[in-house]
Formats: sequence, structure tokens, C-alpha cells
Amino acid sequence: MKTSHRFAVALALVAAQWAAHAQTTVKDPWVRGTVPQQKATGMFAQITSTGGGKLVSASSPVASIVEIHEMAMEGDVMKMRAIPGLDLPAGKAVDLKPGGYHVMLIDLKQALKAGDTVPVKLVIEGKDGKRETIDVNAPVRALAAGKTEPKH
Repeated sequence: MKTSHRFAVALALVAAQWAAHAQTTVKDPWVRGTVPQQKATGMFAQITSTGGGKLVSASSPVASIVEIHEMAMEGDVMKMRAIPGLDLPAGKAVDLKPGGYHVMLIDLKQALKAGDTVPVKLVIEGKDGKRETIDVNAPVRALAAGKTEPKH
């Protein structure tokens, strides 16, 4: 077997192995901008796990506390609260969006302005108990972003 052919086969095996581990994708991540003195904001995105699992934690160097949150109606009142994890059904996209599930960045270390990028680590636990860490670089959108659904 020629060296170039061996290299191509080895490269294909590495790529296949990487794809097998990349069980979760994060599409269109973004963070809502803040004003000075504002201490919290949200990260939004669309997460798809091919094998199913759960978003179990998140972290970011821009915030002291990062939590998975949901907003839900309780009677006539919209309430926001931390949840221990967010189920990711196999092959189905789960939207993190204003007014719904989101990643909350709390005790911000600085104001976040449009054009900044926020690094966020998401930890996904597969149905087999194995954990996958996904590094996301979420662009910051203007404070008013997300008041309406984005147009594609």
C-alpha cells in the first residue's frame, strides 16, 4: 500500500471516529447584549443531539454563575427558574430562545456589547452516561435582539 493511500485511510478513520463522538451540534448561538451595571443576560441557540441526552451544565469566563433556565407560565404569571438539566430528544432540535429555555449568565464581570463574542462551554450527558463538552463562541447581539423571532 502506498504511503499516500495509508495516510488517506488513516485520515478517514480519524474523521469517522471524530464524527462518532460529535453527538451534539449547536446552531446559531448568540448572547443578548447588556447595559452598564446589568448583571445577567441569556445565551440562546438551537441544540441537536443525534443520540439524545441532556444539557446538564454550562460555564463561561464572563459570568460567575451559569445556569440552565426555563420560562414557563404559572397561572397568569411568567416565571423564570433554574432547572437541573434540559432533555435533548434524539435527532430533534431544541430551541434556546427568549421566553423559553436558555442559558443564563449571572454576575457578569463586564457589560457585553454588540460585536463581542462570549465563550460558553456546554456539557451534554448522553443516554449512556458519557459526557461531551462543546465549546461555543456566541456573538453578542444588541440589547433589543430577540424581542421578535429572527427572520431567515
